Amino acid sequence: MSKIRILPEILSNKIAAGEVVARPASVVKELVENSIDAGSTRIIVEIEQGGRRLIRVSDNGEGMGRDDALLSLERYATSKIAKDPDLFAIRTLGFRGEALPSIASVSRFTLVTRATSTDVGTQIEVAGGRINSLCDVGAPCGTLISVGSLFYNTPARRKFLKSIDTEMGHIADTIASMALCRPAVQFRLSHNSRIVRNWAPAADPTDRVADVLGTAIKKELLPVDRVSGDIEIRGWITSPRMNRSTARGIHLFVNGRWVRDRVIQHALFAGYAGRLMKGLYPVAVLFIDVPFDQVDVNVHPTKHEIRFIRQKFVHDVLKDTVADVLRQSDPTRWKVPESASAQLDQGPSSVSEPHSGFTRRPAPEINPHDARQIDRQDRTARSTASAVAADNQPRISSATDAIHAVTSPINPVDRSGDTIRQAPLWKRRFFADLVVIGQYRGTYIICESSDGLMLIDQHAAHERIVFEQLKRQSDERRPTVQRLLLPETIDLGFREAQILEKLVPQLDRFGLEIEPFGGNTFVVKSVPTLVHSGGVAALVTQLIEKTAEIGVNAEMKTIMDGCLMVMACHHAIRAHHQLAGEQIKAMLKQLDACDNPSHCPHGRPVWIQWALKDLEKQFQRIC
Repeated sequence: MSKIRILPEILSNKIAAGEVVARPASVVKELVENSIDAGSTRIIVEIEQGGRRLIRVSDNGEGMGRDDALLSLERYATSKIAKDPDLFAIRTLGFRGEALPSIASVSRFTLVTRATSTDVGTQIEVAGGRINSLCDVGAPCGTLISVGSLFYNTPARRKFLKSIDTEMGHIADTIASMALCRPAVQFRLSHNSRIVRNWAPAADPTDRVADVLGTAIKKELLPVDRVSGDIEIRGWITSPRMNRSTARGIHLFVNGRWVRDRVIQHALFAGYAGRLMKGLYPVAVLFIDVPFDQVDVNVHPTKHEIRFIRQKFVHDVLKDTVADVLRQSDPTRWKVPESASAQLDQGPSSVSEPHSGFTRRPAPEINPHDARQIDRQDRTARSTASAVAADNQPRISSATDAIHAVTSPINPVDRSGDTIRQAPLWKRRFFADLVVIGQYRGTYIICESSDGLMLIDQHAAHERIVFEQLKRQSDERRPTVQRLLLPETIDLGFREAQILEKLVPQLDRFGLEIEPFGGNTFVVKSVPTLVHSGGVAALVTQLIEKTAEIGVNAEMKTIMDGCLMVMACHHAIRAHHQLAGEQIKAMLKQLDACDNPSHCPHGRPVWIQWALKDLEKQFQRIC
């Protein structure tokens, strides 16, 4: 007798149910998706005991006739696809033909449906996968499905269900996500005969977002609208200040399908890079539309996972889109003074002409083969010049003094020489125009702005300044370095030495010159001018630890950004350091030159502000 046998249909349906029906929320998801595919404009979900006792979903969609109702309970029976090409361009939420038979095999299942073209409805009762009754009934157009006693015939599955509140929470989250994607559809959710949520149809999608996520979030929404090739991204994200400790506020949709895709999530987090601290998550509702034949949704029976054909392209477009929206929405962006506005209104004639004596000398052509050698010579020359100048000027002895040393190439100063630079028509002076009131506990700078009272974290602000200065010098491959009078040797373990050996060529771009010294020993010969020459061993150790944390196989740009964060944090002024008025003003000017002055490289906020109106309310000066 053969050992291999074909399993009975009921048993195979129970096995399939293990993938499709993980918990009551899975049942709700499958049934609601069928209602949406049927063109419903009203979907009512009724739950009892967290879905253990009853799950009932009714809609006003197109419904089914008698024959279709019977076929819908057969495995792999569906109206969504018919041919092989259909599987690679799926336009509906459901398509596998597994949900209804899988659900019916592990519950007491009742289907009542009526097609718009018929005058009588059909009712089918199923228990544990066996049809018990089939009859005609009077019913409105649409479909009503009742799922009772879920997992009654698979007690091992039933005992793994969580508490009633937990299962109900998953159901509510599922309905909320679907409501976000279909603002024109009414969704009503009730539990134990009590209405939990009732989302009426919304003409404005923003109203649905505010209704689902909370009205307080509406004013924090930043619209996203980008078309790149055949990819369209729209939706909303929030400013980094509106964050959460979990990813539950992230809702992602691809071609109208709610998904949990790691590629899209990673792109979203990458767009927020440098604006959110580790462990915090943004709030986002994003809709990504791609050609149907460019995405594979047939990855898992739950249909949560997808695969893009052009995965990197989608990732990069979303990352750049999110970063651009956040950059443009930063309140410290360009502000046009009234004088500049008046000049702009006058038109092109107000733009001054270049000085007649100015001639641009063409840059000499350099052989790429000699570029590195020239760069080394230039760096050595500048290092020597710095050493000579150091004999006549005081050295930077502390991070406090370094504020004056960190200068920005942006906003050049006009000079009365042979070269005359045109003054910019507008300047970014968000921070430089603040009125400095003083310092609080040597940590926070208190300022008065046109909008209210502002507090600036001096460590976070200086860390951002140093980070961008180091990054700019690295990108230009022209770091300013200071040679160590006595090169410092560092002994490392085998694993740490392997990591540092990989970093050495890249760190050289920042002016941190490190060379192997035999075995697991390295010698540090120079450090960037922007970084303290003291504590070199500790700095190198932190760089290695940061690389190990990120992963030695990660993209080198990601590793180098992490190393820059360590250098900036190592050099930035600390809390409880008193600053002179001139030092504070110098820091504020340098902060204006930063690309992202609102957050430190780790994502912590640099400044917070209280509006004058809010302060007056606190003092009850106004109602």
